[in-house]
Amino acid sequence: MLAEPTRSPNTILVCIRGNSGSGKSSIARELRRRHGRGCALIEQDYLRRILLRERDKPGGAAPALIGQTVRFALDHGYHVVLEGIMHSSRYRSMLTFLRDGHRGRSLFCYLDVSLAETLRRHLTRPQAGEFTAEHMSGWYSAHDVLGWPDELVLPETTGLDEAVEVIAAAAGLPQTGRDDDLLPNVPLP
Repeated sequence: MLAEPTRSPNTILVCIRGNSGSGKSSIARELRRRHGRGCALIEQDYLRRILLRERDKPGGAAPALIGQTVRFALDHGYHVVLEGIMHSSRYRSMLTFLRDGHRGRSLFCYLDVSLAETLRRHLTRPQAGEFTAEHMSGWYSAHDVLGWPDELVLPETTGLDEAVEVIAAAAGLPQTGRDDDLLPNVPLP
């Protein structure tokens, strides 16, 4: 998967990985909201489960689609917050491709949350009825870090606001967004 480096050296790529129920989506959405316009949110589940309707399996199309979507956004000058389970066994090559091909700053984060805590958190989520604790236990992979020297690993004791602040500071992602940036029919300056 060799490709030209991304065109913009001014873009920031933040990748947030972790098990189901670890808080990835909440953190990623809050990072994007606090940044405001100019930041793309790319969710593994949306591309894989909704767009492709594909199971997460070796040789699937999802990693390539995710990689191309991230590159497209970066090439067009957007910062990107990418989030998903993205098990290292199936996604390492795509994540390496993104890291090595990005001329701007990149930060890869892993939310290191125990199975017991992910199961507890799952009960508070809207999708709690969509899949069971047994499903989550089958998907769980303990401490699935990439092992890269600059990978940011956050423990399960890290709260939402703290995680957003630590990740934004480590990535250099400005948090200047306004709540009205996403409201329809609101005149913007």
